[in-house]
Amino acid sequence: MTTEGNVTEAEIASHWKEEELIHPSPGFIGQANVSDPGVFDRFTPDKFPDCFIEYANLLSWDKYWHTTLDDSNPPFFNWFVGGRLNASYNCVDRHLEEHANKAAFIWVSELEHEPDIVLTFQELYVRVNETASLLQSLGLKAGDRVTLHMPMIVELPITMLACARLGVIHSEVFGGFSGAACGDRIVDSGSSILITADAYHRAGTLLDHKIKADEAVEVANNEGVEVEKVLIWQRYPGKYSSPTPMVEGRDVFANELIEEHKGKKVAPVSLPADHPLFLMYTSGTTAKPKGAQHSTGGYLAYAAGTSKYYQDIHPTDTYWCLADIGWITGHSYIVYGPLSVAATGVLFEGVPNYPDPGRAWREAERLNVNIFHTAPTTIRMLRKAGPDEPAKYNYHFKHMTTVGEPIEPEVWRWYYDVVGKGEAAIVDTYWQTETGGFIGVTMPALQPMKPGSCGTGALGIEHVVFDENGNEIEPGSGVAGNVCIRNPWPGRMQTVWGDDQRFIDTYYAKFNRDPESKDWRDWPYMTGDGGIQAADGYLRVVGRLDDVINVAGHRLGTKELESATLTVEAVTEAAAVPAFDELKGRSPEMYVSIHAGHDPDEVATQVKAAITQIIGPIARPKYVWIAPDLPKTRSGKIMRRVTAAISNFVDVGDVTTLANPEVVDEIREIVQQTKVAAGDVPATVAKEMTEEVQRFGDEG
Repeated sequence: MTTEGNVTEAEIASHWKEEELIHPSPGFIGQANVSDPGVFDRFTPDKFPDCFIEYANLLSWDKYWHTTLDDSNPPFFNWFVGGRLNASYNCVDRHLEEHANKAAFIWVSELEHEPDIVLTFQELYVRVNETASLLQSLGLKAGDRVTLHMPMIVELPITMLACARLGVIHSEVFGGFSGAACGDRIVDSGSSILITADAYHRAGTLLDHKIKADEAVEVANNEGVEVEKVLIWQRYPGKYSSPTPMVEGRDVFANELIEEHKGKKVAPVSLPADHPLFLMYTSGTTAKPKGAQHSTGGYLAYAAGTSKYYQDIHPTDTYWCLADIGWITGHSYIVYGPLSVAATGVLFEGVPNYPDPGRAWREAERLNVNIFHTAPTTIRMLRKAGPDEPAKYNYHFKHMTTVGEPIEPEVWRWYYDVVGKGEAAIVDTYWQTETGGFIGVTMPALQPMKPGSCGTGALGIEHVVFDENGNEIEPGSGVAGNVCIRNPWPGRMQTVWGDDQRFIDTYYAKFNRDPESKDWRDWPYMTGDGGIQAADGYLRVVGRLDDVINVAGHRLGTKELESATLTVEAVTEAAAVPAFDELKGRSPEMYVSIHAGHDPDEVATQVKAAITQIIGPIARPKYVWIAPDLPKTRSGKIMRRVTAAISNFVDVGDVTTLANPEVVDEIREIVQQTKVAAGDVPATVAKEMTEEVQRFGDEG
């Protein structure tokens, strides 16, 4: 299919380059949790859905289910219906008999001179119970929602597990997000309690975090949602580290309140498998973020299974996921997945290159980490900052994961050769907030690695690539299309919180041919990503098909960026586009037109400040381009494809059909001269980036 200004799928595919296969070492295969190829036979399509009982059996159930998959109301699928369990019990209590004195978490401060906090499973059990008792004293019960806006302190997973113990639905907001973004999520979830922290260390600075709570509460109040209590964990217990005043009657130090609950125990609430465990908000193409609602039974079974089978976590391993719990990676593969299989996990407060590029490898050596999990952005950053640093440290990884975005083959090879020292198996994972766990991946002891490709479908997952008309593109045909999944799976979100229709419209409507169908086969899940499937089934994701900008693995909706920009009074219209970034993969740039009489430099500063305040520093654009007008179609739609091409030094294509083609050269001269003068020109523009730009935002 060809549309105006777009390349065809065949043209996209013509640049596909197959990489070599690299096999895991015999030593890794010998110790792996899964080394019998018979596992693939147990998860073939004819075994669906009962194949996923294998994952569910990794958990402890209070009551066994009567229906493995309830598919009576597609696309709202419920797993292990009739079963009852508790996530907190599965992550903590049941390990006490065998692993009470084994470390569950090793928390590492950003400041190297500060001691670690080591929590054994017994100590974790005590603290989770005490925190659950505290929450219970506030009147919280199963089904209530609580918003957490917490940095990487040890109290974050403790609080999550305490919520899970009671059946309270937690919504953790990434600590780097602004108070306003937190407030929006409080409103959408209907939370009456906010749990946060006073401060945390980031890149050498002790940041005031409490100030964001005040902003969040104000935003919520303005939208008619009252936050009754703000619980504040102190970064240094007994000491308040924020200059922002406490609000009498509303704010309370959790560290002080917990003293009243010392030694108390709270029985884990036995919950239906389909009871929501948490909400995780993800960006979309509208200004309102989507609350991905994940279940207790299906999600936890999938997180446990993929942690054991694909991460190859044994109770004797020391596992470090260098990510933030505020994202789905941290929920699934720092907290719920690893703890459910009795892992010892590292929690790291800081950034991996502070105070120097050797920090991550120094900690890996000191803590004897043997499983390492991080994002391509971090890998790129460490490769640039200290390409020779890993060789200076005596650590040995058996397994390394990459997560959150595609990884370039050359970066993959540095990860394998230098970081992994040619010893570690790499699992390049493809998944989303919505999927709950890996959906594209290799079984590390059984399938070879291929640089730049995430692998085949995870066990029980059937990938399919459709063209725009819903026709299946055969693997090996060399044609890219829409990456979809044919069948339901336990880790998938249940719905968009409070908006079932948005769930259908976003993930199912495009390729569902019969909205009245009760057959799950008529409801393929649409990932929103474009990809190419090789003849061997390995999938390579080539970019987003919607207008979401993937910044360092963090998905930022263009509409959120543009909405924030339009809060600046001088701005008349705005367009967000992705620009190539050597470290982050992509970074947002804003194109705006303004009212007459305003200073462009001043407006640019205001736009950056507005985006930082409303969304957070991760979304701060490097450039804000002030233009007299933005390129538009005759129907008035902004042609983001054109501005994205200019930012990335890509051919803008045919612009003669625009309503105002004359502005293109004017904008290009301003933007590209500025970037050339700043030395901010990509040495080469990858074909995939060119194609992403050419596809970007044509629908305005």
